[in-house]
Amino acid sequence: MRPRLPLSRRKFLTSAGGASIASGIWAGFGFKLPNKPIGLNEKLNLGIIGTANRAAANIAGLREENLVAICDVDENFLGSLGQKLPRARQYIDFRDLLEKENLDGIVISTADHTHAPAALQAIDAGLHVYCEKPLSHTVEESRLIAKAAKERKVVTQLGTQIHSHDNYRRVVEMVQSGVIGVVNEAHAWVGKAWGGRQELGPGDPTPTHFHHDLWLGPAPKRPYHDFYHPAQWRRFWDFGGGTLGDMGCHLLDLPFWALELRHPAKVTAEGPEPNQETAPTQMRASWEFAPRKSKTGSLLPAASLHWHDGGLKPPQFKDPLFANLNFGSGVLFVGSKGMLVCDYGRFFLLPEDSYEGFTPPPQTLPSSPGHYREWVNAIRGEGEALCDFEYSGALTETVLLGNVAYRAGEPFSWDAKNLRASSPRAQSFIAKENRPGWF
Repeated sequence: MRPRLPLSRRKFLTSAGGASIASGIWAGFGFKLPNKPIGLNEKLNLGIIGTANRAAANIAGLREENLVAICDVDENFLGSLGQKLPRARQYIDFRDLLEKENLDGIVISTADHTHAPAALQAIDAGLHVYCEKPLSHTVEESRLIAKAAKERKVVTQLGTQIHSHDNYRRVVEMVQSGVIGVVNEAHAWVGKAWGGRQELGPGDPTPTHFHHDLWLGPAPKRPYHDFYHPAQWRRFWDFGGGTLGDMGCHLLDLPFWALELRHPAKVTAEGPEPNQETAPTQMRASWEFAPRKSKTGSLLPAASLHWHDGGLKPPQFKDPLFANLNFGSGVLFVGSKGMLVCDYGRFFLLPEDSYEGFTPPPQTLPSSPGHYREWVNAIRGEGEALCDFEYSGALTETVLLGNVAYRAGEPFSWDAKNLRASSPRAQSFIAKENRPGWF
């Protein structure tokens, strides 16, 4: 009999922001295993949930560790990896893997809607967790996961790999050192369009190698469709979060980090009329953040953060200053002295003539050993994983609140402490009911 989590979501939402999470989760799963100390030269015993597509890069990044157990609902994918890792034990249900295996850590590379069930069971077992972005499928799940990880003192890392690249770190240093003055506005955009109404019909025959019910996991029961796989599930609210859910944690990560943002005070969004089943092909979202203290104790000004997808861009791109800048996706910081526009690997300061002969500020953020290595090293007690769930949980909450505002069709004020939206309709999207047996 698998342990189950009886914690009431509604009770959580009314319990001082989830302060009672520890007693609820740990009593529910009942594992209570201590975190095993790992020697500096000892390889980690890792479990892998999800074995193909995005998971392939995560597996390659951790190939120097012991990958002792692998899981996938697609037996073809599972068998293919099994041929490369013949000694790894194979599972089709991650709940069985987490219940039976004695691991140091787990890597979660599944569709968004199964991140939270896997992460919470792993954390309860005292496992260190690497999870693909976004951290969760709902705002409430992000808060639960972050609090659980903090309580269990496990090492965590979100799969926002660009956070470990040098360009992001140099941009953070420039923004925080005042190169473009006081920054109270930032934008992120991407040309992708994970959305659009889909008429799928009654369903397709389920392939014999694919366990559709396990893939659905916590989501409402529905027929199998070839269209969902391997990536089109992102279009559907039951499984993903559209373009914002897919790319928001990558692109909004940079202003979130540079401006030391945490929880927005107000959220708005706009786009085509919301569809109950699928995300839009274009949308904008905005978050307003109140003044806050920096890590050094100084007061940071109120800030607004803006998202544009499906080919939309910030209004500043109408300015001739941007005429020669070709950015399919990127981030724009608007400061009192100038602007900084960047993507994953480059940056430009505007107006260019104001920054002729520019000398970058001293490097204060050390280069990363690599996103996976950060996590592994931190487990061994060396350094820290900078995208841990304390940071990335709040980032994911912010991203998902943008989708909440779009689906609600109205702006709302946000009480982050108590996970309460001023709009009753928005509040209905903060959490969800899962199928029995899936958290």
